[in-house]
Amino acid sequence: MRRITPARLPETLAFLMRRRALGRLGTIGALAMSQSMHAKSVGNRPPRIVSVGGALTEIVYALEAQSCLVGVDSTSSFPHQAQLLPQVGYARRLSAEGILALSPTSVLVTEEAGPPEVLRQVSNVGVPVEVLDSGYRFEGLVQRIARIGRLLSTEAKTVALIERLSLAWSEVCLSVSHHTTIRPRVLFLFAHSTSRLMASGIQTGAHAMIEYAGAINATSDFTGFKPLTPESLIAARPDVILLTEHGFKAMGERSSVLKLPGLSQTPAGRAQRIAVMDASLLLGFGPRLPMAVQQLSEQFRTSVTT
Repeated sequence: MRRITPARLPETLAFLMRRRALGRLGTIGALAMSQSMHAKSVGNRPPRIVSVGGALTEIVYALEAQSCLVGVDSTSSFPHQAQLLPQVGYARRLSAEGILALSPTSVLVTEEAGPPEVLRQVSNVGVPVEVLDSGYRFEGLVQRIARIGRLLSTEAKTVALIERLSLAWSEVCLSVSHHTTIRPRVLFLFAHSTSRLMASGIQTGAHAMIEYAGAINATSDFTGFKPLTPESLIAARPDVILLTEHGFKAMGERSSVLKLPGLSQTPAGRAQRIAVMDASLLLGFGPRLPMAVQQLSEQFRTSVTT
């Protein structure tokens, strides 16, 4: 495998430098003004939040505002306490009745939540539906935290969380850049079983995570997800196969993955390189994003050097 110069740092470092130049007081002042305006619109009622999206739920907990949560969706698996809250179903198959039964003052959702008609029904009865961009960037995470912080009026904790994550992110970016002398080709498989395999192209969370971790997406010649065939697997020439823990188990774990048609004709198959990570950590783009990138980078680095 050829050696190359370290991967370029994400645009995030420039973003962080600009943000720090604004100063802590300016940031707090801007947040306070936005939260004051929001408070006037909702009055003094304590928030009752239904969170649809594991990363959004994680943000609420990271802001120490979990007392506002009255319900979550089935993807809200972290922290463990979130699993004890009332469930409103899977993020893409919601029901208006299940949400409204919890008498929420706001519903937090990502762009992937639905069906759209259910969200319209909730909004039409007067419950604000806050749709947060699910873009797969660190900057997007910061924007989601700021918006949820405004909604929950947690200005000091919002600023502290953003600063803490920004510092962690800059350290991870530097670490990845320092160690990335070899960039493995990684193929992410979205799997329900060995008969239902999808490869991840660009504009996906997997693509962003692979690049953030200092590797190359082996299937970056298409957008979204595409069925994987033995021919496309061989052509991708992956050095590492990446799976979520759920997908890994659904496929029958290691022995079944290694038997995939065509895999033995790839560097990943010959070296038996498989990386596995919890789905909410790998694809959530929540407050654990710096940790996820660090762990993924270490997995890739270890796999290609052993």
